This record gives sequence, structure tokens and C-alpha cells, in this order.
Amino acid sequence: MKFFEIIRSDTRIDFVTSWRRWIAISFAVIVVGAVWAVIFGVKVGVDFAGGTEAHVRFEKPVDEPSVRRALGGVDLPGLSVIRYGEATDYLVRFQGERKIGEGPAEGALSPVNDRVIAMQETLRAKLGELSVERVEFVGPKVGAELRDAGLLALVISFGLILVYIWFRFSLTFAPGAVIALVHDVLVTSSILVVLGRQFDLTVLAAMLALVGYSLNDTIIVYDRIRETLEVHGHGDMAAVINESVNHTLSRTLITSGVTMLSVIALLALGGPVVRDFSLTMVIGIVVGTYSSIYVASPIALVLEQRRLTRRAAPPKKARSAR
Repeated sequence: MKFFEIIRSDTRIDFVTSWRRWIAISFAVIVVGAVWAVIFGVKVGVDFAGGTEAHVRFEKPVDEPSVRRALGGVDLPGLSVIRYGEATDYLVRFQGERKIGEGPAEGALSPVNDRVIAMQETLRAKLGELSVERVEFVGPKVGAELRDAGLLALVISFGLILVYIWFRFSLTFAPGAVIALVHDVLVTSSILVVLGRQFDLTVLAAMLALVGYSLNDTIIVYDRIRETLEVHGHGDMAAVINESVNHTLSRTLITSGVTMLSVIALLALGGPVVRDFSLTMVIGIVVGTYSSIYVASPIALVLEQRRLTRRAAPPKKARSAR
């Protein structure tokens, strides 16, 4: 046994026969997420919905829960408090844009709308002297543009991946890879919706990273399938896929495990700023690992079987001339 081989390469686990069960589970998760979104809505961050972000600096260190409690009675929809470096600096985000005609004074860093003023006065009264270092606004139009640009980036990446897999392997393999990536994004998004997490540019960045990670794992499996096909031919595609997945299983678990340890450490120690990114990656790594086995490979199996069936079918007789 090789040093880094945690699962023997001659393992004979039958993955193909259970792929429908796993796809059914994924479909159920997506449906639950969609129903949850319709009933309870989807939390969208300031990046996409528009809103205000204020950088607050206290003279004395305070903890994050104290800032949240202090602002609990202030009308700040979608309030988010994130520690920003030292324990004296915090980012306070809430939905709602600047009113027409409002703006900071020339060269000043003072608050620029009623809610920021209320926030500042409340924090000063409960937690001590502070200053508002900067206030930034994202209008709903800009937020919508950011959201649309992010979705367009995902769609373009799927299209380019389809072309890449087509040239790298064949058209039989390409749809499975893209469907697996769409599956990863939908399942991960559904879980985040049910957990009540907020969607913003950080989560979108994690989704793009997840697409790259999952694609890499799928290509490894596809490459071994292609090598096995060259040896055994296309006679029993299910057996070829089972053998290929078993051969790459040890590598897949090691890669996913090491990546998972890093992301879990980031989730536990990285703080609120990267929490949503880390959580998205933790969920996505699990989903992406099994999608390479139970989504991408079975779709390649189905398409290959259909291709062989069409090739074996007798040619249709030409219609006789009338």
C-alpha cells in the first residue's frame, strides 16, 4: 500500500447502482431550498440589495455582542456588525440608501443620514466616545448590477467549462461536468437559504471558488475513466466508471479532507468577515466531492449508453418514392 493511499486501489465499491438515490436527495434539497425561499424569502446583503456601510471607531475596545445589543433598538433593517481589525473598529451595515439631497459636508467624515446619526448617538451613549471614519452607500441599482454581473460570471464560466471538457475529453463527458457544477451551486445555495445566511459578494466569490474546486475533482475522475476505456473498451461502461472512481477515491478523499481542514480552520478562527465565505466552502466541498461521483459520472454513463445504442441501431430504410 502506498504511503498516501488511505483506500486501497483495488477496492470494489459499486457507486453506479446508487447514483439515482443521491440525485434524488440532491433534488429534494433543492426543492426544500426553493420552497423555503418562497415562504421566508432570501437574505440579500448590502452588496446586492443596496444599503449603507459605516466604519465606526471607538476610543476604548468593545466586543462585538455589545455593539449588537446597543443597536438592537435602533431602526436599522438588515443590521450586520463585523469587527474590522482591532477591537475598537467595526463595520456596521444596514439596508436603506441615502436620501436625495443628503451628503457629507465638504471634507468631513460625519454621518450623512438620519439612521447613521441615530446609530452614532446610541453607540456613544451606551459604549462611550467614538468616531465615524467613513460612510459608504450602495444604491439598489448598483446592487442589482453587481448581482446580475455575478450571475453572468457563473453562466459564462459554465459555458467555457462545457467547451473545455468537450475538447479535453468528448461531448459525452461535457454535459455531465456542467450539470454537476450547476448541481453544486444549487444545492449549496439551498442549504444556505435554509440556514438563513446572507447572500453577498463574499458568498458569490465562494461559489466561483467552489466551481473551480469541483471541476478539478471531476476532471480527475474523467481522466481515469478515459484511461480505463482505452484499456477495457466501451463494453461495460458502468464497470469502467466503478473501477475508475475506486482508483481515484483515495486521492479524492485526501484532497477534500486537507482542503476541508483548512476551510474549517478559517471558519473557526477567521472571524465574521470571512464566516459566510468559509461556510459556503465547507458545504460546497462536501457537495462537490459527491457530485463528481454520483452526478457527473452517471450522466456520462447515460449519454455513452445512448450513443452506443444509436450506433448499434440499424439504419432506417429510405422511404420509397411515390
